Amino acid sequence: MNAVAFKEKLKEKGCKLTTQRRAVLDILLEQKGKHLSTEEIYNLVKATYPEIGLATVYRTMLLFENMGLVDKLNFDDGVSRFELSSPDELHHHHHLVCQKCNQVFEVEYDMLLDVEREIENKYNFRVLDHNLTFYGQCEKCRNI
Repeated sequence: MNAVAFKEKLKEKGCKLTTQRRAVLDILLEQKGKHLSTEEIYNLVKATYPEIGLATVYRTMLLFENMGLVDKLNFDDGVSRFELSSPDELHHHHHLVCQKCNQVFEVEYDMLLDVEREIENKYNFRVLDHNLTFYGQCEKCRNI
């Protein structure tokens, strides 16, 4: 999603693209593909806008999440992470989480489409989405 589409989405929901929201959006666009915590987003925004508060970033991320502009990810480490939503993506992609360095890698290929079809046929259950995360050690951490 680009800045123009993002601004239109905010406008549709009756929200303005304030300086603070724009600063958060800029960081999300610059860091596309990364899975950032609210604190990481705050630290990146603060480098350009030192007057911004952590509470403002938290409220902005909650607003963006409620509007479907970002996806909130939980990798069972007590930290919520965010990434821009992809409206053209049918399902969320899968993730690999290194338990040593906490780096998160994306698996772009959806390996569960056949499993979904089997579930739908066998249980007459319509799958709308799924989430799959693998935990282990990345190549770098294994070689240390």
